Amino acid sequence: MVNDVTVLGAGIVGISTGLSLLERGLNVRLIDRDDPGQATSFGNAGVISPWSIVPQSMPGLWKKIPGWLIDPLGPVTVRPGHLPRMLPWGLRFLAYGREDKVRDISAAMEMLNRDCVSLYRQHLAGTGHEDLIRDSHYIHAFRDGRAARLDSLENELRRGAGAELDRVDGEELRQLEPALSEDFEAAIVIKGQARAISPGRLGQVLSDKFRRQGGELLRATVQSIHPLEQGGWSCITDQGSYQVPKLVLAMGVWSAELLKPLGIRIPLQSERGYHINFSAPGITLNNSVMDVDNKFVASTMEQGLRVAGTAEFAGLDSPVNEKRLAALIQVAGRLSPHLRTDDYSTWSGQRPSLPDSLPCIGEIDGFPDLITAFGHSHYGLMMAAKTGRIVADIATGATPNVDLSSFSPTRF
Repeated sequence: MVNDVTVLGAGIVGISTGLSLLERGLNVRLIDRDDPGQATSFGNAGVISPWSIVPQSMPGLWKKIPGWLIDPLGPVTVRPGHLPRMLPWGLRFLAYGREDKVRDISAAMEMLNRDCVSLYRQHLAGTGHEDLIRDSHYIHAFRDGRAARLDSLENELRRGAGAELDRVDGEELRQLEPALSEDFEAAIVIKGQARAISPGRLGQVLSDKFRRQGGELLRATVQSIHPLEQGGWSCITDQGSYQVPKLVLAMGVWSAELLKPLGIRIPLQSERGYHINFSAPGITLNNSVMDVDNKFVASTMEQGLRVAGTAEFAGLDSPVNEKRLAALIQVAGRLSPHLRTDDYSTWSGQRPSLPDSLPCIGEIDGFPDLITAFGHSHYGLMMAAKTGRIVADIATGATPNVDLSSFSPTRF
């Protein structure tokens, strides 16, 4: 069988892209060194929200960063040796935090996110695992009730996009989430979304569907890509080389490295994230909960209570920082006085982060039949399904019914 499209990367973006390409009647191959959906996609907090449309860089954020960096329990850290390479990216990141830019970026994020719940349910239909996606609120919990404001810029963006938000405090908050510490005085409740109760199993189920529908999965490490004189691409892996008519690059943080030999420079930073899974937590959360003060998200999943958070900039090949894991365990203990933290497992993975919080989706001028689909940062689970639909349009020559200029890989 001749493959019409080869997708490099079998994370949630690559899997979603593969499914959408199969729906168009194409023959599709996915290549990844890991099992499908078991790398970066495995470790997220499970939030599937049409309203995750607030960029990472916001007005006034620069005032908070120095305090975060010197706090051993803070949500962000930069390893000293990585700082010189990080600084140009960081300055770009802060420049995108101007309000006019934030509004434009948020609108682009909303376009990718708005259908995320329904698209996942379409992908899961008929698999027998439809319950992997469950209706949920997203509760942003504050220890200082004065900070829980419906009129903040973040919530103005969400409400402008159609989100239904409530502010709750005291007894109302306890009714929603009885397990939360009474230190939380108030919360913003974001309605109309869902959560994945096992992101890893979601990737496994969807990749199994991909195989059943005729897709090919190849376990291999991609080493390089090269355009062919006659058109199409050559993909070199540790299992051999493959000539393909069209190539989709969905390898997250490793995507930019593959493009460098072609003279394409994209300011992609690897942002290491961590999660702790408490196997016998002694509490249950009814919804996804963000501890806004400590910048982590907690969610009850099949495997226990997952607490995911922190951002560490240290380079692509940096080892796991045990201090960050210890800090996450410590701040997680503040979530609830009843949380049992003695039985846990840990995880770490690399998020692909661009300074404007938007991914690269689309073709690159001068490199026909190469389609980018990477750089989704903290929003990969939300944006994956729509990204796959857009890539399928591009690959089949259809005109996407959206403006893709915000996602151009050459926009920098």
